[in-house]
Amino acid sequence: MASYKEIFGTNIEVLASDPANPVQGQVWYNSTDNVVKGAAATTAGAWATGGTMNTARNFSGDMSVGTQTSTLATGSLAPVAGNPGLTELYNGSAWTEVADLNSARYGLGGVGANNTEGLAFGGEAFPNPSPFFRNFSESWNGSVWTEVGDLNTARFSLGSAGTITSALAFGGEIPGSITGDTESYNGTSWSELNNLNTARRLLSGTGVDSTSALAIGGNNLTAAIGNVESWNGTSWTETTDLNTTRQGSGSAGASSTSALAVAGGQPPTLYTNTEEWDGVSWTETTDIPTGTAYQGGTGTTASAIVFGGGTPTLTNATYEWTGAGSPLIQTFTDS
Repeated sequence: MASYKEIFGTNIEVLASDPANPVQGQVWYNSTDNVVKGAAATTAGAWATGGTMNTARNFSGDMSVGTQTSTLATGSLAPVAGNPGLTELYNGSAWTEVADLNSARYGLGGVGANNTEGLAFGGEAFPNPSPFFRNFSESWNGSVWTEVGDLNTARFSLGSAGTITSALAFGGEIPGSITGDTESYNGTSWSELNNLNTARRLLSGTGVDSTSALAIGGNNLTAAIGNVESWNGTSWTETTDLNTTRQGSGSAGASSTSALAVAGGQPPTLYTNTEEWDGVSWTETTDIPTGTAYQGGTGTTASAIVFGGGTPTLTNATYEWTGAGSPLIQTFTDS
């Protein structure tokens, strides 16, 4: 039998850890794990278990901060009474506790490119001093949280999209009702914009900046809804509904034409469904291993992460998504 070198003209490379961005067809020997591995293309998206959070939590809210290998999680209904401001950073394998929010709250919105920068806004205080709902905004610089310009409308369980200097906040719960209010942030202050067509809470949002976003699912105070709206920088337009109606789903996506909606629920049911958006329609793809709701999520349709949530008890699980056609690391065996 011909050797690997005789077939491909080179020896299998020896690496202490798996390469960060393997190329399809690449093969290597992991000297730490003592196994041969390779990168194969996925025919469908796949979920894998990631590092466990230090604190189980849900209601992190729509904290769309970071990437699969550089994630920020903060604000949660955690089991540490009075301290839902716990913040953790993910490096692609493990979570680390860092400085807490100045104003402890849960069900907030958030944006950011990676775990060294972020913007957290809105949410509900816990325990519940009056007023319950907050309009506070805080920025993260990789070490500490700093108070910045407040939202115009205090709210809980809102949607969010964008960056720390071009953010969008939309929907959410206000005292006694729900809202479709939309606001944009320019790095200093928030400005009122056109409202969602369908007011809602417990929704998810995706989008790379304040000119392109999606508002996904949610709850209209009566029941979960599957409504999806697209933002073009000026106004919201109703588009194709989710296949599975739900609230509190995890989400990921870089624009209004590329997104994931993951898990979520329609009480008392929790879903494992994952749906992918191509700008026209939602397509069912590989289910996440465990049904959850009110989890955090971020990334793209090629590489995403969801964390925490309720199952229905609080969970500290992390799941990582590799999209269809992307290299997927596999371990070779002799069987």
